[in-house]
Amino acid sequence: MKNSKKSLIHVLSMSILLSLSSTSFAELVNNPSSGSTGTANLNWSSADVSQLLNDEDDEPTIQGSTSVTTTLRGSNAPKVIASAPKLAPKLAPIRDTSGYNAQPSVSARAALVMDAQTGEVLFSKNTNASVPIASITKLMTAVVTADARLNMSEEIMLEQIDFAGANGKNSSSTLRVGDKMNRAEVLLFALMKSENPAAAALARTYPGGRPAFVAAMNAKARALGMNATHYYESTGLDPRNVSSARDLGILASTASQYGLIRQFSTTPTYDFNLGYRVLKSNNTNALVRNGGWNINLSKTGYINEAGRCVVMHTTVNSRPAVIVLLGEPSTQARNNDATNLLGWLSNLPKRI
Repeated sequence: MKNSKKSLIHVLSMSILLSLSSTSFAELVNNPSSGSTGTANLNWSSADVSQLLNDEDDEPTIQGSTSVTTTLRGSNAPKVIASAPKLAPKLAPIRDTSGYNAQPSVSARAALVMDAQTGEVLFSKNTNASVPIASITKLMTAVVTADARLNMSEEIMLEQIDFAGANGKNSSSTLRVGDKMNRAEVLLFALMKSENPAAAALARTYPGGRPAFVAAMNAKARALGMNATHYYESTGLDPRNVSSARDLGILASTASQYGLIRQFSTTPTYDFNLGYRVLKSNNTNALVRNGGWNINLSKTGYINEAGRCVVMHTTVNSRPAVIVLLGEPSTQARNNDATNLLGWLSNLPKRI
C-alpha cells in the first residue's frame, strides 16, 4: 500500500502540475471535469484523502510538488481533517561537529546547517542567540493547525481584525476583508505566500480563539525543547516572536513530518480562484520557485527587527538537512547564502 500510495502521489503531482491554473484543489479532487483537458481522474474517497494527509511514513515529496493533499471546496466535499504525525519525530540530540575545513562565510546574524537525521551540526553561527523570526513563525502556526485535526474544508471568512497586524505594523496583503475560502486554502496562503491575514485567521478560528492558539504554539515549543523560543501571535509581525537557529532546526525537522506542510510550503505558484476574482500567487522563496534544489519544506520571513530569514528542509546527496538563516541584510544576501550553503553541503560526504 505504501508503494502504491507513493506512485499515486507521483502520478498526481505530474498531472496536476501540467493542468493547474485557476482550478481549486477541491474542484480537482471532487469534480475532475473542472480541470483542463487531460486532468487525471481524481475521484477520491474521504479515506483516500485522509490517508494522504496522514503520510508521515513516506519520504518527503520533491521540491515543486503540487500534489493534492486535501479537499478545499464543494458543498458535497467529504469532511477532511489535517492529521498530525502519530509519533513525535525522533530527532537526535544536536551535536556540534561544524569544525570542517573550508566552511563558507554567511552574512546572516545566525545560521545553522544540521543533518536532519542524526542531529549533527554541520555549520553554525550564533545558533543559540534568541532573535526575532518574523514569518518563520508561520511554521509553528501550521504545526498547531495540523495538530488540532480541524476540518480543512470548513469555510473561513476573513475579518477586519485579521488585517490589524501587530504593534502598529501594516499587514499588507492581496486579500480583502470578506474574502471566503476554506481552511486548507487559508493555510496554503499562509505557508506559500506568507499572507499575514491568513495566519491571523487560522488563530482566530482555532478552538478557544487566538489566546488558545498562542498558548498551543508555546506549549508545542516547550514540548520540542525549543527553549529559546516564545510566541506572542501567529503571523510573525510582532518582533517579540523570537527563537534561535538551533530551535528552528528542531521546528523544521518536526514540520517536515507533516505532508500537508511540506507540500503547501513548497508549492511554487498557485492561482487562488475565490469565485469572484483570481489571485495569482508565487512562493516567497526564489529557490523554491526556480527549482534546481530538492527542497522539501520552506518558509521565509521579514520584518525590520528580524532582517531577511529563511528555514528550509532539503535533501542533498541523500542527506536530509535543515538550513536556517536569520538576520540577513537583504533578500539577495539571503538567497546567495542559502545557495552557497546548499552547494557546500552537496560537496560533503553523506556521513561525516
